[in-house]
Amino acid sequence: MKRRNFIQTAAMSSALLAGKLSYAGSAKAGKKELFEIREYEIHFGGNQNALHAYLEKALIPAFNKFGVKNVGVFKEIGKSEPAKVYVLIVYPSMEEYGEINMKVKSDSDFKQNSTEWDKIPAEKPVFNRYNSTLLVAFDNMPSIKVPAKETRIFELRTYEGYNEDAVRRKVKMFNEEEFTIFDRTRLNRVFFGEAISGPNLPCLTYMITFKNMEERDKNWAAFGADTDWKKVSNDPIYANTVSNIRRVFLEPTPYSQV
Repeated sequence: MKRRNFIQTAAMSSALLAGKLSYAGSAKAGKKELFEIREYEIHFGGNQNALHAYLEKALIPAFNKFGVKNVGVFKEIGKSEPAKVYVLIVYPSMEEYGEINMKVKSDSDFKQNSTEWDKIPAEKPVFNRYNSTLLVAFDNMPSIKVPAKETRIFELRTYEGYNEDAVRRKVKMFNEEEFTIFDRTRLNRVFFGEAISGPNLPCLTYMITFKNMEERDKNWAAFGADTDWKKVSNDPIYANTVSNIRRVFLEPTPYSQV
């Protein structure tokens, strides 16, 4: 167990170091948020309420205590199998990621609030595993835009590239071209980030939000018909930037901070 934790810690440290080196030379890059997406795959028959209680009463208060203002928790729309729960943790910066997590793990309040969660027996697992993806915010959207607290749906999209340059060009396309079109056609931006650690690399992930699915379909249709989008999407500079798209529709839990 200690060896596995060491390997995981070393791998994460390498990813963060690589990210720092990659972004240190960006002339426009100031302090940008770091997004962590945890995707919990619920065990068949697992007590999902136990996970939500842990997130709401233990994990989120601990992150808030040490400087994370926004932690979003979402469920997939519809009845997926296996069920999944998505947690979005918004760190103030890449540099503060490790420090905050170490403080959370050693915090006495967090340990006390996690007692019931830690008592769950091995024969009654709540989840199988969770994936964790780290994303550095884009230069031209360095921080999250938290939508108003009202009934909403969220669309989480991941664009995979056939190589690193393809993803870099797609990030450039968003920063310099697409954000304006997104805003005009009301593809309401929540966050955009380039992955530095996690599955399906190289890739970027972003989240947008709508009142409902009808608004979503209408606004995406407007985007597809937009003159500027048609022009930029045919620019050879941005050819072959996306090799695969992954998409999931989410709804926030009542205690979600996003």
